Amino acid sequence: MIAQFASRQSSRLRTDSFWRICYWIALVFVFAWAVWQRFALPLDPIADPDTWGYLSPALRKLTGAEFGHSQARNFLYPGFLYFVLRCFGDFRAIGVVQHLLGLAAGGLFLLTWRHLRVFVPASLVNPSLHNAFGLAGTAIYLLASDTIRIETQLRPEGVCAFLISISLYFAIQFVSCSFLEHRRTGTVVCGSATVLTLLLLASAKPSFWFAAIVIMVPVTTFFLRSNWGRQKIALGLGIALIASLVLWPERILSRKDEASQTFLPTMLFVIHADLIRDQMAADLQEHASLPYSTDWLERVYVALNSEIAKSETNYPGHYPSLQFDPEYLWFDPSSITTQLRREFGSNISALCDFYRFYYWRTWQRRPFRALQKVARQFSIYYYPDCPAYAAMKIWPLMDVYERAVTSLDSEEYRKIARSLPALTDFMQRTKSLAENAPATKQQPILRAALADLAVSYMSLLLLALILSAIIFWKQARWRRLRWLAALVFFGSAYNAASCLEVAIVNSLEVHRYITVQMYATLLTQFLAFWLILEFALDITQRRIRLPAIRSRRRELSWRKTRALHACASREQTVSGRGSTQ
Repeated sequence: MIAQFASRQSSRLRTDSFWRICYWIALVFVFAWAVWQRFALPLDPIADPDTWGYLSPALRKLTGAEFGHSQARNFLYPGFLYFVLRCFGDFRAIGVVQHLLGLAAGGLFLLTWRHLRVFVPASLVNPSLHNAFGLAGTAIYLLASDTIRIETQLRPEGVCAFLISISLYFAIQFVSCSFLEHRRTGTVVCGSATVLTLLLLASAKPSFWFAAIVIMVPVTTFFLRSNWGRQKIALGLGIALIASLVLWPERILSRKDEASQTFLPTMLFVIHADLIRDQMAADLQEHASLPYSTDWLERVYVALNSEIAKSETNYPGHYPSLQFDPEYLWFDPSSITTQLRREFGSNISALCDFYRFYYWRTWQRRPFRALQKVARQFSIYYYPDCPAYAAMKIWPLMDVYERAVTSLDSEEYRKIARSLPALTDFMQRTKSLAENAPATKQQPILRAALADLAVSYMSLLLLALILSAIIFWKQARWRRLRWLAALVFFGSAYNAASCLEVAIVNSLEVHRYITVQMYATLLTQFLAFWLILEFALDITQRRIRLPAIRSRRRELSWRKTRALHACASREQTVSGRGSTQ
């Protein structure tokens, strides 16, 4: 018996060691392949029409001018560009650093997944299988063409994946330290790190402010718990200090940038231009009492209606969900925003007040149509397939570098290039790559995996959310899985909040708003799959054990009945003897 037990233990140890070796070999292979895929590409980052807003503050500082705000862009990513160019003096260093941050995001995906197991200590999923799932998710993230493509962009999306990964990592660590392991110092450190990273993320990419609110929910819950007074004070002071360091410089710098005042109101106006036009028509027809004259408003309505029609004619199909092109309304030199700018002259605050007035009036008077617009944007992300997974076959780099040449072909760049050799070299290399850059191919197995994830995302998420509701409804039965269900809710809310913000202020047809969500989407989908698997294994195990339990109960019942009969028989015997005597 002892020999058999020792033999089984030895066999299990050999199996565990074998799988551990296979795991580490696969891990090294995945990261080596990911490194090769990134650094086999041209390292020059890819410029686009928005690049000037991010790059010009760094270029001005490098040529002796003042580092300032430009085109309403937050200072963090321009500061990052300045730091890299100042240290290395070569634009290729930007591509290298962003690729390294992308690799770090993949590593954080794996670390986060391994740590998630503490939330299900009695997991029915084998630890080796759990680690294999994490490795598969890491491989998909690191090797996907969209992930690599976005790291080559000369815009904040190139570092967003790293900021998302580290903010989610610290958020999960914070929940673990404060609510599971009760580690007081770790709670303060991880809570402060969570706030710092989410503020950096939302500042670098403002479309994540709603997602930042979701991440703050566990932190807010911590302040509502009893006791831990010193830790609450320490964390509160840390949050105040971090918020001051991250948000105050932006407030100071944005005062000198006129575009910072007009950017959001203008975006809201052009994105909702069709709804605002219809509301203007209704106001004119009803002779509504407004702070603007009827003649002037009628002139604006005619111009807006005409420009929307032009956008449909000139750029058909550019924004199918909106059925007009808001970029034309915003950036065309003769379009509605330019005309309104002339109408208001130098009174920027009055122009912004007009934009805000009609945006909020449209929501108040036409809430159903405004909600329809939001619902249409949500459907882009959730139905039928999730576009965060791009199963592209070929990525033609020559095309993107050709567009980059067009973006860099402006007098602003040429003027600075005369005094900054690094910029001159960058522009020349971009021209060369527009003629001879290679095309990259995504492997068939990876395309198949991404396509399957895209198709199954909605169904897996809905099933996991239904199971999560069952788990919280029947907590006594499913207590073991309550934290995993909460994590699924958390991940779903994170993605939904990101989509909601974009759906309100912009459009999810702008692909970069979706590609930056791939990390959180993939992690949430893997959590959903894990919850479904745990639920299924629990039911299966219960069904297997149920006949044995019933048999054991019948046996115990039979023994109890037999014992009662024996006891009753002894009592009758004793009473019979007593009556005889």
